[in-house]
Amino acid sequence: MVIIIRYDEIGLKSKPVRARMEKALIQHLKRVLGDVRITKEYGRIFVHSDSRDDTEKAAKVFGVASTSLVVQVDSELENLIGKILEYARTRISGDESFALRVRRNGNHSYSSIEVARIAGAEVVRETNAKVNLTNPDVEIHVEIREDKAYIFDEIISGAGGLPYGTQGKAISLVSGGIDSPVSTYMAMRRGIKPICVFMNPSPLVDKRTEDRALETIKVLSGLVGEDLKTYFVPYGEVLMELIKVKDSALGCVLCKRMMYRTAEIIAEKERAKAIVTGESLGQVASQTLDNLATISKAISIPVLRPLIGMDKNEIIKIARKIGTYEISIMPANCCLGPPLKPSTSATPERAEKAENEIEVERLAEEMAKKARVFYA
Repeated sequence: MVIIIRYDEIGLKSKPVRARMEKALIQHLKRVLGDVRITKEYGRIFVHSDSRDDTEKAAKVFGVASTSLVVQVDSELENLIGKILEYARTRISGDESFALRVRRNGNHSYSSIEVARIAGAEVVRETNAKVNLTNPDVEIHVEIREDKAYIFDEIISGAGGLPYGTQGKAISLVSGGIDSPVSTYMAMRRGIKPICVFMNPSPLVDKRTEDRALETIKVLSGLVGEDLKTYFVPYGEVLMELIKVKDSALGCVLCKRMMYRTAEIIAEKERAKAIVTGESLGQVASQTLDNLATISKAISIPVLRPLIGMDKNEIIKIARKIGTYEISIMPANCCLGPPLKPSTSATPERAEKAENEIEVERLAEEMAKKARVFYA
């Protein structure tokens, strides 16, 4: 069996970047699909596989725009018309209408319109089916490329984006809740290789919190066919220190600033270029524009927020799609509770004044050193 792999954005890149990304995409396909043969032509990748399931598996690979399981035939006109007719007989039944969509690339003695006209007439004559180009019951596609043609009736939408890892590494803060696995997925979809960091509140919460975070990371690793490097940072001690701060309204902001500091230390160690978070503007008290600006001031490397303009329903829709939603809603107690009146307009100066009560740099360094590192 032959599966056509299409991509979109890669095709817009310069020649050297395109070649690099095509190579990365092929490597990723091999990692996900296993023992398959892969060939490529300009603008197309072909997977030669024994499994129909690989059509859907390949569609989930980052960088893939769509996939189709195809019948490969010789592109000589008479042979091609016969093969299209043969294919149509197996797809059209009863009173179903059909449309023939033909695309051609390369030098041929005929045009795509001629193929559609001649083959369409033959299908009508043989099956008595009606042509409906607007809303057909059956759509048959023919893609002609030099001496080969590919016939298919289904196009599976792909994950899109850029090939995994082509944009470098970033630290992704993963809590196991609904948002952070989705933000990690969105970053991966844009070519980032994440290093997952979970700020573990243990022993202030039970083990379900840790288990939930781990399970969401495993789902994400399954999407790329490799285990993800993961840091479990012992964060309980820091939470106890933050509770003592007099300006209690800043609790959530100070907590996030500490998480960012620790993540930045890990980023330096891992040579990661940014931090990815699941924050969405205005969703909770710590995610107002003022507070996000104050939180970001705690560190110097870029903070990427893939969900910044999304509402909760949009985020949940993606979580369901990638398979993390049911895990994320499992019972777990992640937070000791926000302040009764959390600040929604913190400033860096106010945050720094509150942090003078605790040794923030020392705590961040200690947490990073004590982190448990493994692959999930």
